[in-house]
Amino acid sequence: MTRVTILIPTLDEERALPATIAALRKLDPSPDEILLVDGGSQDATRAIAEEAGFECMTAPRKGRGAQINHGVEHASGEIVCVLHADSELPRDAVAVMRKVMSDRRTSLASFLPRLVGKRGTRWGSTLHNYVKTWYAPLLFRPHLFFRGVRLLFGDHAMFFRRVDFIEIGGCDERLSVMEEIGLCTNFAQLGRTRIVHRWVKTSDRRITKLGSLRANYIYLKVALMWSFGVREGLARHYPTIR
Repeated sequence: MTRVTILIPTLDEERALPATIAALRKLDPSPDEILLVDGGSQDATRAIAEEAGFECMTAPRKGRGAQINHGVEHASGEIVCVLHADSELPRDAVAVMRKVMSDRRTSLASFLPRLVGKRGTRWGSTLHNYVKTWYAPLLFRPHLFFRGVRLLFGDHAMFFRRVDFIEIGGCDERLSVMEEIGLCTNFAQLGRTRIVHRWVKTSDRRITKLGSLRANYIYLKVALMWSFGVREGLARHYPTIR
């Protein structure tokens, strides 16, 4: 049976992590490994994860790209799913990942994010999240769009083969945000990108804090900066919400 690692990059996620842990305990079948890679939290993030029985480590460099690279390097699973600490996978996620990645034509895949908060599902933002996987590459890398590239983001809970991730060189460690874009374009060299139409519930905390218009403006601004070659300092334009 193909081994599956759930990799969770974290930084000060003590508020979000308990709900994610509860959802992970309901997975059937269970993942073979849950690996938390911390970026230097100052709160109880690691203590909560260790109490839950997760394997925990700290990345040697700050930034989510470095955390993901460090986690994949140490993962024991042939398939790795990068899960944000405020997201909850569908109950049969492990079985879905094994089935999807058994198709060698697929190099990168994800679930479909549904933004959820105290007021329920934000269907407008959820729809926009789906649509931008198509229009974002069309706007920023049209030559790649017509070669089949689609852009997945962190709340998609993307998954891939560990060996393929290593082959493409992993994440650009200069990026503490938007590391997913480079992964998507590089994975497209190996095969197709597939979005599985199963919900992964993710927190609407950024939209709640910033408002829909401001949040989407920030997403667009940072993506435009990336498309013009900016790699360092993007996090300054992307407010941290916990």
